[in-house]
Amino acid sequence: MTHPKITLQSGHNRRVSAGHPWVYSNEIDMNAEAKALPPGSVVTLTDPHGHAFATAFFNPHSLIAARILVRKPDIAIDSAFFAERLGKAKALRDVFFPEGHYRLVHAEADGLPGLVIDRFGDTCVIQANSAGVSLCMDSIVTALEEVLAPRRIILRGDSSARDMEGMASEVRVLKGPESGPIEVIENGARFAVDPLEGQKTGWFFDHRPNRTFIKAIAKDRRILDMFCYAGAFSIAAAMGGASEVVGIDRSELALASANAAAETNGVSEKCTFLRGEAFAEMERLATAGESFDIVIVDPPAFVKSKKDLFAGLKGYRKMARLAARLVRPGGFMLAASCSHNASPAEFQQEICRGASESGRTGRVIHTGGAGPDHPVHPQLPESAYLKTMIMQLD
Repeated sequence: MTHPKITLQSGHNRRVSAGHPWVYSNEIDMNAEAKALPPGSVVTLTDPHGHAFATAFFNPHSLIAARILVRKPDIAIDSAFFAERLGKAKALRDVFFPEGHYRLVHAEADGLPGLVIDRFGDTCVIQANSAGVSLCMDSIVTALEEVLAPRRIILRGDSSARDMEGMASEVRVLKGPESGPIEVIENGARFAVDPLEGQKTGWFFDHRPNRTFIKAIAKDRRILDMFCYAGAFSIAAAMGGASEVVGIDRSELALASANAAAETNGVSEKCTFLRGEAFAEMERLATAGESFDIVIVDPPAFVKSKKDLFAGLKGYRKMARLAARLVRPGGFMLAASCSHNASPAEFQQEICRGASESGRTGRVIHTGGAGPDHPVHPQLPESAYLKTMIMQLD
């Protein structure tokens, strides 16, 4: 098989040669032939000397112009290729999560750039975040059938990443029932989520180890879960023996899911879910003299692009300042960020600064990220997007 050739400019192959999976548009000889290729084309990359070294997805209209699939030229990117990669990804996850609920594919780290798949038992939800993945969807579905034979396959093609690829939004069922919730099993808890209506694939497996941590220290404690979404932290804490859990979110749909999960898991008498804006609610609770043994603040991304960095970091500082005021002496604050544009050091600095501005002292007892079903590409540190920090406050 011979793919169209895309050549890197002289002096622009060192980073890619060191293992980075992306090639930017300004690193490529963007001649007329390259510009004419349809977005998502499979191409062979060549260095400035004409040596072919990799097979990649190519989009001449995207800043990330080439996404490397395999460091061999002219490889067939077909259902057999995807089945081999999916099989390896499944084998890794099954080591840690034999119940079959996990992120099956985490893009570049699994050798499938632009592809995310979450598995919920016999249901798979696909995020197609690059033009190449969209063009290969039939092959991906065929490979999923071979590796997992899921009852239901759903495409969630509505992420912001698609905008950078020039792709339209689409959400559709590729196989199985057209509607209905799916069950998520995590750390012994069960949740019903709607994969067609929720955020992203309907669930966030990434925080599983952090919810395990909270569950382990929750016994007989009063918990505040800000930005609680569908109640994953709240239910984990309640099942860990918390005396009371208060969850706050601005989404009625998310709160309905959280209440249903509390009922399903037999902890509804411990859980109260309220609608409200997080910062305003933390101000209100502090004014009312409320305090908690554990306060969890896990917001949506405050830094969605590099231009948002300064304002976003100020937001994290304010969040920590408000949350720290609500923590009883000797209690704990868990602060999290899913903003890949904010580095771990920057995030941790703002959280510590916010706690200090609230007049609190303390110590960092844990820092972490996502679970092993969200591996990180070794040359792509920004894929380690999730940052979690737990402090004990005096």
